[in-house]
Amino acid sequence: MIPLSDAERFARLRLARTDRVGPVAFSQLLQRFGSAVRAIEALPDLVRRSGRDGYALPAIERVEAELAAGERVGAQLILLGDPGYPDMLAAVDPAPPLLWTRGDPALLARPCIGVVGARIASAGGQRIARGLSQQLGEAGHVVVSGLARGIDAAAHQGALPTGTVAVLGGGVDDIYPSENADLYRQIIEQGCVVSESHVGARAQARDFPRRNRIISGLSRGVIVVEAEIRSGSLITARLANEQGRDVFAVPGSPLDPRSKGPNELLRQGAILCEGLEDVERAFTTLRTLREPPGASAFDGAPEELDEALLEQVAALLSPTPTPRDELARALDLPIGVVAAALLELSLVGRASLLSGGLASA
Repeated sequence: MIPLSDAERFARLRLARTDRVGPVAFSQLLQRFGSAVRAIEALPDLVRRSGRDGYALPAIERVEAELAAGERVGAQLILLGDPGYPDMLAAVDPAPPLLWTRGDPALLARPCIGVVGARIASAGGQRIARGLSQQLGEAGHVVVSGLARGIDAAAHQGALPTGTVAVLGGGVDDIYPSENADLYRQIIEQGCVVSESHVGARAQARDFPRRNRIISGLSRGVIVVEAEIRSGSLITARLANEQGRDVFAVPGSPLDPRSKGPNELLRQGAILCEGLEDVERAFTTLRTLREPPGASAFDGAPEELDEALLEQVAALLSPTPTPRDELARALDLPIGVVAAALLELSLVGRASLLSGGLASA
């Protein structure tokens, strides 16, 4: 892979930090224009045609400040398209535009497996997570978790000697919870800390689903040790399943609410996990991950779209996600033209782009 130029790396960070440019729009802008530099040059005209004014890219000074903040804490920025961007995460639809890291980012290229579970975990659950993670590490796997108290912390502790990855909701310098400060420092020394958020950001509730998506995206599979039915761990398991990863569950007593999550996953077809051998047996028949499509989604789209066409596409959108090929059939237009229209409408808040080629109002 050819390294990105300094100008392109700066443009990709700036594009990723632009309002209304989420991972889907970021990926599609790169696909349509070939580079972030060209996408940024095109953005003003795209927004004007879509019927909104007052839209601005983040100031260059703001991007420079983020880079300076990363340098101050010794963090490394890995952008989608960089040679060091992990292949497993690049295969996710859509992939996160960037990762800030502290520690050893080479761990992200090794075979990873997520271990997640309850924050208020039982002593037995923590012992299982710690022991299983130690076994996984000794077998050559890198354990990925979220640095939360309970199962996450136990998983990191078990895998520390062989390398572990902690994915954070806030910036890579945001130690949450504070009681894991010593563990955080150990992971920087012996593993890697990863975040999609800007350096200095404090974790908010909305950040944790993104964090969970990276945990599953980096991993060949995800193991749930303890979790209640409504928990972030089950969200991570669902995301893993959507991404084509294997989902494992450690069974538990039906008398313990923390066992309801793993037991429900087993009823839904998760792989029973009682030890390392269950994981390695499953990986011998690992499902093939979805590969990014070779053809551009914007084939057949002109450089400039007619404003009337944009209005036609916008009129067909509703709060219910709709496949773009369905919109194309309704308008008797090439899918590439509709994809381009949806991208432009998303930049002014008139459409929401979702994974799998879906869009909503």
